[in-house]
Amino acid sequence: MKKIFLFSLVTLMAQAQIISAQEEKTNPDKYTAHNKGKFYVFWGGNRESFSKSDIHFKGDNYDFTLHNVSAGDKPKGWHLDYLNPARMTIPQTNLRIGYFINDHYNISIGFDHMKYVMNQNQVVKINGEINDGTIFDGTYNNDLIVLTEDFLTFEHTDGLNYVNTEFSRVDDISKWLNIRNTDKFQLNITEGIGAGFLYPKTNAMLLGKERHDDFNIAGYGLSAKVGLNFTFFKHFFIQTELKGGYIEMNDIRTTHSDSDKASQHFFFLQRIIAFGGIFKV
Repeated sequence: MKKIFLFSLVTLMAQAQIISAQEEKTNPDKYTAHNKGKFYVFWGGNRESFSKSDIHFKGDNYDFTLHNVSAGDKPKGWHLDYLNPARMTIPQTNLRIGYFINDHYNISIGFDHMKYVMNQNQVVKINGEINDGTIFDGTYNNDLIVLTEDFLTFEHTDGLNYVNTEFSRVDDISKWLNIRNTDKFQLNITEGIGAGFLYPKTNAMLLGKERHDDFNIAGYGLSAKVGLNFTFFKHFFIQTELKGGYIEMNDIRTTHSDSDKASQHFFFLQRIIAFGGIFKV
């Protein structure tokens, strides 16, 4: 992913300088007047919120569900890691590459690197059975349990990776602000829908078992977004988005045993700020 981003950025900068000079001579229209045939790429960061979810754990010696479990994200804040090629996948980030099939609509592929961290020591209801030779063995029927570290730690922190395709619309609303030279500054509104798969790296310790932390295709996601795009000097932009959706993960790895799995579903909301460029090949 780092190589793709760096290659795209270098290509973008070179194309922008060449195209800008050519457009001035050959095209009397504003470069920003038409989008058909343009590519774009952006990179940015996000904050996330998650709905509560029921998490079902199943293995050879246990089968139980924790109800209404709450979780949060793991923000990095304003940090140079977003720009450091060796560390840019550590924060919560978004990478997207897209192509305009006409002046208003584009298709894209993207990688939403979110982080999901179960809130430790919360009190939740538990249903099911545990017979794993621990102090937690027993039959539970809407009982309350404290999610201590010796019982469960559970997070998708490297991360809750949503690999998705989006179909989006873009409309120039510069005229609302009486902006005439959109080649210097252009304001667009964008909306889109997306779908993809979840490829989390789940960090979990369950019932005193050895810590597990590995990548796994765990399920699918659906999403929708709305955003504002601020384009400067034809080729460079800042894009802000509100993006919400639904995640269904029915195959989460929790230990090194193939018999131990978890499942959950929940809603998410991302707040995204990204920087990028748009150019025509």
